[in-house]
Formats: sequence, structure tokens, C-alpha cells
Amino acid sequence: MAYYTNIYLKAFFSILASLWLGSFNTYSQNCQPGYVLNPVATNNNIEWAKFPEFSLPFKIIYSGPRFGDTQSQPLKHGFSHLAAFSGPEPGSLPASKRAILWYGVATSSGNQPWADNALRSPWGNDTAAYRSYWDAFAASVTDVDVVCLDIERMQREDRDILALKTNGQIPQSYRNLSDADFLATYKRDIRWWYTEAINRLWAKGVKASVTSYSDVPVRNTWLNITTNSWQDWTTNLARTHYLTQDNAGKIGGSFYNAMDFLSPSPYYYYGYDHPIGKDYLSYLLFSIESNAAWSDKPIIPFLWLRVHDSYDANTPMITDFMAEATAIFPFFSGAKGLWIWENPFLPSDRQENYGPYEHFIYGLYRLSQFKEMLEGDYELVIPMSARDNMEQQNPVWRGIVKDGSILIAAQNPYAADNATTSITVSYQNWARNITMKGKEVFLCKFDLSDNVNGIEPSLDFVNVYPNPAASELRVSLAGVSGVTDVDFALTNTKGQTFRQQKLKAFAGETTTTITLPKLSSGIYFARFTTSNRTVIKKVVILQ
Repeated sequence: MAYYTNIYLKAFFSILASLWLGSFNTYSQNCQPGYVLNPVATNNNIEWAKFPEFSLPFKIIYSGPRFGDTQSQPLKHGFSHLAAFSGPEPGSLPASKRAILWYGVATSSGNQPWADNALRSPWGNDTAAYRSYWDAFAASVTDVDVVCLDIERMQREDRDILALKTNGQIPQSYRNLSDADFLATYKRDIRWWYTEAINRLWAKGVKASVTSYSDVPVRNTWLNITTNSWQDWTTNLARTHYLTQDNAGKIGGSFYNAMDFLSPSPYYYYGYDHPIGKDYLSYLLFSIESNAAWSDKPIIPFLWLRVHDSYDANTPMITDFMAEATAIFPFFSGAKGLWIWENPFLPSDRQENYGPYEHFIYGLYRLSQFKEMLEGDYELVIPMSARDNMEQQNPVWRGIVKDGSILIAAQNPYAADNATTSITVSYQNWARNITMKGKEVFLCKFDLSDNVNGIEPSLDFVNVYPNPAASELRVSLAGVSGVTDVDFALTNTKGQTFRQQKLKAFAGETTTTITLPKLSSGIYFARFTTSNRTVIKKVVILQ
């Protein structure tokens, strides 16, 4: 009886809290998950059985620790595939549940120039030896669903490739080439080697989906993201890597075409306490959104629940709130799955708490409570690019729209633990204020037709003209008392933001001009937000 009393008390106080938040902080009735996590207390343990069983409509691959689990527990708790096996696995698993991370694609065939970590040369290799090794591997994986190649044997930057011209191990015929021809030939021939490994899988009848670890148009690049504009990241081919280009420098080519999906690796290189570490969420989402801008292939990122250093036996776990956000947000930026990895070479006798793993599982569970929103066709709402989120260091929110509802995920990675953050989330002419405490992950579904207790629909007077517009908007604001700050944002029908700026409204009528960026013709929404009111005006742009 005491158990049920506690449930009723929690529900009662939850209702009181909602009422106290008032009309500007409206939550849906299904915001709270049905299961609340009590994290594991013992070391080297993941308590799978305490979670409800659930599934998600994504390809989510588990390559983490098993700690003696022989019941394929990850497959009962959000994961679709196993790539780390225990007990009678993999023999007990159907092929549709098996994934393989193929280590040593370039390095397991003897002392070859391509395998040499300093050289990484496509020239002078024993092709027959490589093919023999690849064929043997292919024969062992004919009954798996996913194969991910782990190659990591190419010179990444042009300067590193050109440095090989002074290396006596490179055949003289190549070193005699001009710099431009040397670069083009190296890139062409490296792509051939990367592609040939996949060709050998196909030749041996492997039917699995194929990807390659971190070999994507926009590779992991933590430190220089804000140096370039979002438009530059998404339109300038110089920002993409040659592995996923064809011989003309466009996205495509034999290796790119051979991959069924893309696997960026947005591992976290800094702990949260590091100033850069607070950008973890925008970095994760940038890795997805930037690659989605270049490719229509499904994106399934590799994730590691540690601060990245593969060679450090003492590399620490990420924080619990980082792990939970990492499980939820990628799907709001368009990811079609996740691959969670653990270093198989960490010391087996190391003692540590795996609470972050449980928070990651809990994030998947919370997402599963809205499974119907993630199935079939849905629309992503990305109000600001992750690159701009990183530059502005502001709260991150994304939405998924389907069948008249919107699912909102939000977090303020920069907030103090006890701070309260209020933000406005919106889609077309719908808007809400939501409130988060500290760095908690907000996840809630709203009815887009429900304006009861929402933000008041208008200021006393707002007018925008001309309408249709082209290069600028004239804005009139009236009805405020004293001096009032007004946040202006121009978004499209998908919720993407194209202009944001601060306005000042004064008693009487205030008129100002807003210069517009170059926009495609279509329907946009001008949103004006004060401390307690929001008005949204539809604007037609004609170019």
C-alpha cells in the first residue's frame, strides 16, 4: 500500500508543480517516463533486467561490455544488433541481429606499405596477400547483417600526402609527379584500396549492409567547427574528405558508393569540466547534420561513453547527463541508428561504475515511450544548426513532427546544476515556453492544435511589411510600456532559423528595418518574443 501511496503523492505533486509553472510553461501529460532509473551501485555491472523491455525503430548496435550476460539482454532493451558476443553467442543469434566491426582491414596482412602507420602508402603493396586475407574474413561473415570496416590507413590532409614526396619508400615514378598530380594519384589509389576490401566481401557472397568507421564527408573535427559558417560547411566541397569524393572532387566515387550507410565518430575528446567539453552536444549533432547535408545515405554514428583516448587504459567515463542526451538527441538531427562501442583492449581487471551505460539505456527507454513518433515518415525541426549552437553556446532543442504532434528534446549543456533555463520552442504558428533545471534532458510530446494555456497569441500590435518581401522587412511594434526587449527570429516551415536579432520596443509605436539574408522563395514565419508574449507572423518571400 505504501508503494501506491508514493505513486499517488508523486502524481499529486507533479500536478501542483505544473499548475505552479503557470500558463507559460505547459507540459504534455505524457512527459514523464513510466520507469525511473535507479543507477547501478556496484562496479563492473550493468543491471539490464531492471529496465522494462522495449524496442526502437532504428539500427542500434551494441558493442559494449557484457559482464557475463548470456541472454542477449541489449536486444531486449533498445538495441537491434550485437557486435560484442557472450556465452553461446553468436551461434544463438539470427544473422539479422549480428553486426561485426572488422578490425585490421589494412594492417592484418603482413608488413605492407599501406599498413605502415607512418607511410600509409597505396603503392608497392602485395595485392594478392591482401585479397587472400580479405577473402578469408569474408568467408567467416556470410551470416551477419552489418559489417563495419575499421581501416584508418590514409594520409588525411594534403600537406601530409605531399610530405611523402620526400620519402624514399615511395617509388620514384610517383615522386616525380607534380604536386597536383601526386595528390590526385594518391587519393585515387587510396580510394581503390578502401573499395577493394568491400569488393572482396561481395565477391564471397556477403549480403550484409556495409559501412566504414569514420569515413564520411565531414570527418571528426572538434576544434575548428565555428571557424567556418554553416553555409560553408554544407556547400564548400573543400570541407569534405577525399575518401568520399570521386576523381572529379565531387561527393561520390567507388568507395562512397560501396557503403550502405555512413558512420561518423563524434567521440568526446574532452571531459565536461574542460571548457570545450561543454560543447559536447552541439559537436555530436554537428557530426550528424553536416554529413546529412552532403549525403542522403543513412547516418549511424559511433559513440563511446568515455572521454576519448583509445590508448589510455584509465580513460574515464562521460557524465550521466551526457550519456542520456547522447542516446536521445541524434535521432532529432536525422540519425537512423547508433553504434555504441567499447575498447575491447581495456584492462579486464579494471574496477569502475558503469552508471553512464545505464543512463544511455535509460535515454533509449525514454525515447521508446514515443516510438510511434519515430516510425514511418516524420519531419525534423532544427531551429538552429548545431554549428551555430556551438558558437552561441545556447540551449539546444530539436523537434520531430508527425500526425499533428511535435516531440521536443531540449537540454542546456552550459547550465549550472541548480540553474533554471526557460526557452521558447516553436513550429510554424505554434509555440511554447518550456523550463529545464540544470542539465536535465527534456523530452515531451505536444499537440500542435492545442493552444490552451500556451503563450499568448500576440503582442498588442505587430505588423510586418512589405509582404511579400524580398531583401528586407519593416517591423512596427506597439502597445508596450517603457522599454521592452524583443527577440526576433525568422524561420521556415521546418523550423530552421535564418535570422535572429534583438529589437527594442518603446512606448507608443516602434518601427525598424530588418535586413534579410538571401532566401529562397517561399513561406516563412517572423517570431517576436518578449518576456511573456510571443507573436508569429507569416511572411512570403519572393525573389
